[in-house]
Amino acid sequence: MRTLKKFIRDEQGATAIEYGLIAALVSVAIIGILTTLGDNLTATFQTVSDELGGGGGGGGGS
Repeated sequence: MRTLKKFIRDEQGATAIEYGLIAALVSVAIIGILTTLGDNLTATFQTVSDELGGGGGGGGGS
C-alpha cells in the first residue's frame, strides 16, 4: 500500500511529459519558422539572380 501511495505522489513522470510537450511545441514552431524563412530566402536569391541577368547558367563571365 505504501508503494502505491508513493507512486501516486511521485510527479517526476508528469514533469518529464510536460518538458517533452514543451520541446515538441518549440520544435514545431522552429520548423515552421525555418520553412517560411527558407522560402523567403529562395525568392530573394531568385530576384537577385534575375536582376543581375543571370539565367542560372552558372559562373561563366562574358
